[in-house]
Amino acid sequence: MSNSLQDQLLKAGLVNEKKLKQHKRSKKKQAKQLPKGEQVVDETALQARQAREERARLDRERNEALQIEAQHKAIAAQIRQMIEVNRINRGRGQASYQFAQAGKIKKIFVSEEQHQQLSRGLIAIAQLDEQFELIPAPVAAKISERDPAAILVLHEKSAQQDDEDDPYADYPIPDDLMW
Repeated sequence: MSNSLQDQLLKAGLVNEKKLKQHKRSKKKQAKQLPKGEQVVDETALQARQAREERARLDRERNEALQIEAQHKAIAAQIRQMIEVNRINRGRGQASYQFAQAGKIKKIFVSEEQHQQLSRGLIAIAQLDEQFELIPAPVAAKISERDPAAILVLHEKSAQQDDEDDPYADYPIPDDLMW
């Protein structure tokens, strides 16, 4: 059974000795015509290699996209947790605070103290699902590092100190003053 294919074809009567010798001569002739170091390129092997390389490239791209998506989900989960843990209870606020979100004016009700803290940049407004939450400014800064769009309102702290020589110190600016 260890007969070569040529021997098996001869026994089966499919080829004769003359055709086998002719085939061997033509193979030797082709081998001599090729320059040294160059071999016959198998088209199917080349196509298979190219297909493997293309598949590997597509797999790498898909994995990168999945990793980026996983990072975005992780950041969103971190932001959600930071807002939930650090939210400030608004209670039954009487003062309305208006701010812009996506080109629309939104209004939330906060206490007078929270209204002043919002104006001075001590607390910020973040959106959690469809709710607006008040959070401390340091937490808002950390959230803003991860995703700036998550913080809706965060005013810069004013470096304005109450000056002892201020002639208008006795005349406070009313909080309900609307321009």
